[in-house]
Amino acid sequence: MTPAEAPQRLPALPSLTGMRFLAAAAVFFSHSFYQFVPGSWASDTGAGFFWSKAGSAGVSFFFVLSGFVLTWSARADRPARAFWRRRACKVYPNHLVTAAAAVLLIVWHGGTVSTGQLLPNLALLHTWLPIGSVLNGVNTVSWSLCCEAFFYLSFPLLLRAVRAVPERRLWWCAGALVAMVWCVPLVARLLLPGGPALSPRMPYSEVQLWFVYFFPVTRCLEFLLGMVLARLVAVGRFPRVPLLPAGALVAGAYVAALYTPGQYGTVAVCVAPLALLIASGAMADAGGHPSALRRPVMVWLGEVSFALYMVHQLLIDEVARRLGIDAAHSLDSWPAAALSLPVLGGALTLAWLLHSGVERPVMRRWSRHHPPLLLKVGELS
Repeated sequence: MTPAEAPQRLPALPSLTGMRFLAAAAVFFSHSFYQFVPGSWASDTGAGFFWSKAGSAGVSFFFVLSGFVLTWSARADRPARAFWRRRACKVYPNHLVTAAAAVLLIVWHGGTVSTGQLLPNLALLHTWLPIGSVLNGVNTVSWSLCCEAFFYLSFPLLLRAVRAVPERRLWWCAGALVAMVWCVPLVARLLLPGGPALSPRMPYSEVQLWFVYFFPVTRCLEFLLGMVLARLVAVGRFPRVPLLPAGALVAGAYVAALYTPGQYGTVAVCVAPLALLIASGAMADAGGHPSALRRPVMVWLGEVSFALYMVHQLLIDEVARRLGIDAAHSLDSWPAAALSLPVLGGALTLAWLLHSGVERPVMRRWSRHHPPLLLKVGELS
């Protein structure tokens, strides 16, 4: 950390909290259209195709954002164990509750969950090997928590390394990380076994997909980019870009990702524009510039976005089962959109219950160490 970064307490960033809901909503609609309009998803037209990259873009946003906000709020006087305690209290209770709900739903509908699926999932180790039934077992969205757990475990060491980078070299580091993200699909294609293609729209093998999308080490590049980005903004070396142009650039990159061949559209195409959007939101808050994203309703939606992420797939799957929607009985685009909106409302209700009934109470009670009170002699007499 440079002297310029050390003296002042960095401001809060409510716009980034508001952005979290937009990313969670993108993931929701990606999954809802995949479930309700599977035929369009596999084609090159229609609403399913349009939303087909929204989930991967939303997750990439969360990974970059995670590195950014943790670095932005990191305190030199906070020990690593205090950081790990707080992150565990934030993530694991929601994971445990939704994993239990997923198992109950699977059993209720006559399915089974093997020990080989459940134990790695509960331990947040299930994305370290390219085994499809384990990667997508239990609550399918929890794969990203496995990556986040690796990020959190590594964060104290990574933070020391990022803070040691001289200011003049921060942009070089950011550029190198973006370049490495672009190299990951090439490494997967050249060095990993091809095997049978997953589908015409996914002309790569399961292990190649795992390496690019699920493997915690490769996804850590986005987390590190967020960390470097936070330092660039904190030391005043990032140019101010208004939110509207930054958002337009993300939209353009997203459209390009839809038509980018191979796995480059999965992460690489959108990662730099998403990083720019995050920096833009942070600078809007730090500089007091206008931002609709920090309105109270957006901040509240952002605060429940993690719970929304954890519950939405379970609800989408259950609605599809109840209505008999599957590959052979697919909805058209407009009925799928009409169905997705009330399902989103239901998911937000469940998210609020999970956030207020589990996430916040656990954070209040256990996220900070409370030393025992020392009683004076005779105080109990």
